[in-house]
Amino acid sequence: MWLKQELENRGFLYQTSSDDLFTLYEKWNQSLYAGFDPTADSLHLGNFIGFMAAIHFMRKNNKFIAIVWGATGMIGDPGGKDAERTFLSEETLRKNEQAIRKQIWKILKNIEEVTWEKLEYEVINNYDFFKNLSFLNFLREVGKYITVNNMIKKDTVRKRVEDPDKSISYTEFSYMLLQAYDFFKLFNEKWVKLQIWWQDQWWNLVTWIELIRKKLDKEAYAFTFPLITDSNWKKFGKSEWNAIWLDKDKTSPFKLYQFLINTTDEDVAKYMKLLTLIPLEEINEIYKKHMEKPELRYGQKILAEKVVEIIHWKQQAQLAKKLSEFLFWTENKFEILTWLNENELQEFVKEIGGKKYENEDLLDLLVNTWLANSRWQAKKDIKAGAVYLNEEKVSDINQELNFQNNIILLRKGKKKYSIVYR
Repeated sequence: MWLKQELENRGFLYQTSSDDLFTLYEKWNQSLYAGFDPTADSLHLGNFIGFMAAIHFMRKNNKFIAIVWGATGMIGDPGGKDAERTFLSEETLRKNEQAIRKQIWKILKNIEEVTWEKLEYEVINNYDFFKNLSFLNFLREVGKYITVNNMIKKDTVRKRVEDPDKSISYTEFSYMLLQAYDFFKLFNEKWVKLQIWWQDQWWNLVTWIELIRKKLDKEAYAFTFPLITDSNWKKFGKSEWNAIWLDKDKTSPFKLYQFLINTTDEDVAKYMKLLTLIPLEEINEIYKKHMEKPELRYGQKILAEKVVEIIHWKQQAQLAKKLSEFLFWTENKFEILTWLNENELQEFVKEIGGKKYENEDLLDLLVNTWLANSRWQAKKDIKAGAVYLNEEKVSDINQELNFQNNIILLRKGKKKYSIVYR
């Protein structure tokens, strides 16, 4: 089975309810789904791995339904938490839903462009499932079929029930019932037979399978992939304080690029398999070449470029690459600046620092670009040989400003840069 082999070799395969799902989804024209919590106004790199798992199913001509959990987001998943989640206001949740919905569409369109393949997908909101459903009907539709005995077996629930210093509210306890109803609705109305998600969602997934089996006497499937960690063994996610957001205003394409280019040599191939669509044979060749001179970061550069390309598109990937080369690799940095177009220049200024020229002299520019905290400090730095103008050392405090293509580059020491333009 090509699909199972591909997922397994790329590191996605952790647990399945039945391997029969691979036979079914190899036949094409099936539907699957994954859900996304609107607890923030952006998804993060951990969520992105869900897209990459889904695309391997889509490339076998299956349909992916991305569901924004507008209803369950009002409750909060107790998974991995020792205490009750703080509720977001409904206004904030609705705003987050819209932002995430747009983000999902954008990434899926980018994936189509990158693969040159027409993929089938849909983005929906589970709030629509619940907004007209009464509590009594919900208990009849779902509560009747799921036992407390099974719900309490879930590790994250059991720990908070058994620990005398912790507790779980009925609201959070009912979370898996809400998501079970999602699967039932999708199965019944859109013929969705599979949900994919992280390994720590396993108990929620099997609850959904149980509901469909008891209510409809039909078979549904679950597929989980392992939790992906960074070099400090922390899960990619906003709750771990190491979130890499997919919104470029929260984590710029350059910062995403830099995060990935700092991947350890041991993780380069693993992340390339999970986060890109580079064929496995090619990944093996890239890694082999990378390990010949790992200090050149050959593998990390390809990884970073390909991921940014999918999330933010090719122009942003190339710009992030240029900016990284400028800061860390290229010798003639000023020459790079003179070849940038206006939009690229502004992105450089945003990431590096700088300002528009306002008839200042050199000393004032050093202060106004935060390279010195006073004119006195600027003079002292120049005399110490720490200041460079267009990559040439400044020795005269009255140095004339030499604009080229309306740009000058200031540098203090080895790593502090500022771009001034007019």
